[in-house]
Amino acid sequence: MPSEESASVSAALPALIRRAIARDGGWLPFDRFMAMALYAPGLGYYARDSRQFGRLPGSGSDFVTAPELSPLFGRALARQLAQALDASGTDTLWEFGAGSGALALSLLDTLGERVGRYHIVDVSGALRARQHETLRRHASRVQWLDALPETMQGVVIGNEVLDAMPVQLLHFDGRQWLERGVTASGEGFAWRDRPTALRPPHDGPFVPGTVTELHAQALAFIATIAERLARGAAFFVDYGFPAAEYYHPQRRGGTLMCHRAHLADADPLIDVGDKDITAHVDFTGIALAGQDAGLEVLGYTTQARFLMNCGFLDMLAGAGPAVIADAQKLLNEHEMGELFKVIGFAKGCAPTFVEAPIGFTAGDRTHTL
Repeated sequence: MPSEESASVSAALPALIRRAIARDGGWLPFDRFMAMALYAPGLGYYARDSRQFGRLPGSGSDFVTAPELSPLFGRALARQLAQALDASGTDTLWEFGAGSGALALSLLDTLGERVGRYHIVDVSGALRARQHETLRRHASRVQWLDALPETMQGVVIGNEVLDAMPVQLLHFDGRQWLERGVTASGEGFAWRDRPTALRPPHDGPFVPGTVTELHAQALAFIATIAERLARGAAFFVDYGFPAAEYYHPQRRGGTLMCHRAHLADADPLIDVGDKDITAHVDFTGIALAGQDAGLEVLGYTTQARFLMNCGFLDMLAGAGPAVIADAQKLLNEHEMGELFKVIGFAKGCAPTFVEAPIGFTAGDRTHTL
């Protein structure tokens, strides 16, 4: 049964959003709705003192990420990051959206003194408190930042951070594109569409009734990283597709999804603030945004192939059944192995590294972007 405090918070967020809708003339574009639902200070899903990350619903969590599932994920990723640190001549890691701190802990434990400074950029104060606790023994090397500095050097990592960035919604009615937004409806919310000049970054064809997403905020984020990264590399792990698959005619319902208590639903207008809202990543758009801003694309491949290239299978030698079962979830096509992808970028790094990053030595799919 929800506490009086959590019930009060749950009521306050919809009221805040309804006031924003009223100020905007009765209609709020979905990306602004999503931003408030997830990040409104003290009220949004990621801004509240709740436990989003965990292995089972009994922990009060809503979903599990790869670092919580197995520390071997971080150990394998560390091999690629070590190569990138050497190639860039830096000793600094930058993690965006560090979640529970599980990935940071695994990377710091594995890389040891190779990492002189570990910067975490996370908009959630509640998650920051959990990260402090998780990373106590590495406290001297970890620094939390509220905003990016003007220049950066080092290696950037983002695991399941792009999917949580607000998206715009488009609806094709067979004649024209409409932007989908949110209006107040009693004590709740409803969809309302408006004509727009916005278009998907792909020619289609699109069937009538198609709903899809635009990722302006994620693309702007990648461009900002590219502009401020003086020397280093960046790796992003997330679920998604290249544009030709993302905007395929059969994907007429888009990719927007909500997560709560390890169950998924497709209605972000219900239980606002009490569940995660995500959209799959358009990796073609991400690659182009990085290239246009001065980054070199190192590679693009599935999570399974990336982890195996980084020695994941060797790390399973002598492991028990439980460890192997968790590892299989990271590799299996029907779980995380195929849907999740890894894209890498570099700037100012040694040419030998750019030509042969270990995570993309086999199974590189850059040609599909």
